[in-house]
Formats: sequence, structure tokens, C-alpha cells
Amino acid sequence: MKILIIGAAGMIGTRLAKSIIKNKTNKTKHDITLFDVIAPKLDENDGSCRIKIGDISDSSVAAELINEMPDIIYHLAAIVSGDAESDFKKGWNTNASGTWNLLEEIRKKNISLTGSYKPKFIFTSSIAVFSGPYPNTINDDFSPNPETSYGAQKLVGEILISDYTRKGFLQGIALRFPTIVVRPGIPNKAASSFYSSIIREPLNGIEAILPVHESLRHWFASPQSAISFLLHAAKLDFTKLGNRRSLNLPGISCSITEQISALEEIAGAKISNLIKRHFDPEIDKIVGNWPQNFMATRAIELGFVADKNFKEIIQKYIDEEINLIS
Repeated sequence: MKILIIGAAGMIGTRLAKSIIKNKTNKTKHDITLFDVIAPKLDENDGSCRIKIGDISDSSVAAELINEMPDIIYHLAAIVSGDAESDFKKGWNTNASGTWNLLEEIRKKNISLTGSYKPKFIFTSSIAVFSGPYPNTINDDFSPNPETSYGAQKLVGEILISDYTRKGFLQGIALRFPTIVVRPGIPNKAASSFYSSIIREPLNGIEAILPVHESLRHWFASPQSAISFLLHAAKLDFTKLGNRRSLNLPGISCSITEQISALEEIAGAKISNLIKRHFDPEIDKIVGNWPQNFMATRAIELGFVADKNFKEIIQKYIDEEINLIS
């Protein structure tokens, strides 16, 4: 089984690669290629794991990757929301043109092999494809209408995948991820980065800035759930998707007030007091109209499972990151 992970140097891509490598058995022999603009950091020294560096907005790079004919392609690479909004061209080059390049190379390979090459293409989309006004709970029939460049770029990817699947060039699925928290490490350029910072930094004894109002509610899942989504998607019978290739994934609806309360329950007021309020109108403008709650009925029926509550999300971060270090 040949597996290609595009965006393998990111937090989710690295975790996915480690999970696949860790769970390899003699009966399941994986030939894994990890691709990104920088080399992913892996602890495992696995001989079947190749690392390639490049830019998928370059069509020749996409052609080289697809020429290996991977059976499963995880397309996780993206310019994140805040960065895509501030650098318009960069976002469209990577998030839209990069996806187009990959799909085009798959189409060419499919045609050259008279339809015998039809890989599973698993694309990480985002709930940023939606905009308000929202119902209390968004169901699977709610129409996407992005209000950010990032959301627009992700929706373009979804539409392309649907059409290339319809034409029989590949088997595609677009997973609309919740915002993933708590991310380890340092903040990135995503507008949603503070959602992790206000939990991660205080737990590590560092002050964190909260740039939006505490009443803001949003849709979350843990990094562990993100990996389970991706692994489950690879095993899924794609014919069950019909002609609707995009899925709203399950998660937890939680306000910032509830997030802070969960942190305080687990770690105490001394820790939650490290969160400092400093309103940022630019960040608030981007995230203030993001979705707040989903039903995710189709995904749940297809076997996708997320976290039970926000306390569980925080505890997973403590168990995996802080307790490991201590």
C-alpha cells in the first residue's frame, strides 16, 4: 500500500505519519512518502518512509509525486487562515492551484492507464467554507458560502474533488475539520491560533492573549480526533458518500467562557488567570462569523467519532504533552 502525505511537516501531518508507521504490521506493508516545503520531524527511523521537499503550486512537483502512483493521498497542505487572508496570492497559489495541480496529475495518470489508476484522495477542508447567519445547529444541508479567502480556497478544493470523482479519475472525500485544539508548540499564523494558546500557554506557566469576546462559541476537536478522522477515512467505503463528497465532521461546541471554565476545573484559577484580555478587531472580524455548532449526522453515521467534551480535549493535551515532558 503506497501512501502519500502532503503537508507532512505540519502538526497533523507529522502525527498521521507517526501513527501509520507505529501501527504497521508485517501483514500491512506501507510504502510511505512524506512531502512538504520543509522536512517533517520524525523520531522513528523507518526505511520505507521517504521524505520529499517541494512546493505543490509547482505543477512539475505535483507530477513527480503522482508519478509514484500512491494508493492513498492525504492532502493536508495549506496556507492557514490568517496568512491566506493577508497574503492573497500565496493562499490561492497553494490552497487552490496546488490542489488543482495534484488532481490534474491524477487525471493524466488515470487516462494514460486507461482508468486503472484511481487513488483515494483525502482532502482536509474546513468549516471556514460556511458563513452566517447560522441556525442554532448547522445540519448537513446548510450551504457553504465562505467569507474569507481561506474558506473560498477550501471550497474550490471541495468542488474540484467532487467533479474529478464524478468523472471517475479518483475516489475523493473532503473532510471539513473543526478547529483543532490544543495544538502543541508555538502559535502559527492561523486566525484561530489563540484557541490553543489560551489553553496551552497557561498550562505551561505562560501568559496568553485572548483577542476576542468570551461569549464567542466555536466548533472544536482534539489532534487525536483529527488523526482518527483521517485514518477512518482511508478505510471508508467511498461509494457510501454518493455524489456528496464533503463531510461536516463531529466535534464539540464550546464558548470561550466554557473553555476557560474547563481549564480552571482541571488546573485551577491560578492557571486560568494567566489569560489576558486584549481585543483584536482584525482577528475578531475573521473568526467572529465562523460556525458554532454542527449536527454532523452523515459523518457520525459513517463511523467518524470525536471527543466527548472540552475537558477531555484539555486532558488529552496534558496527558500527551505536559505529562510526557515532566
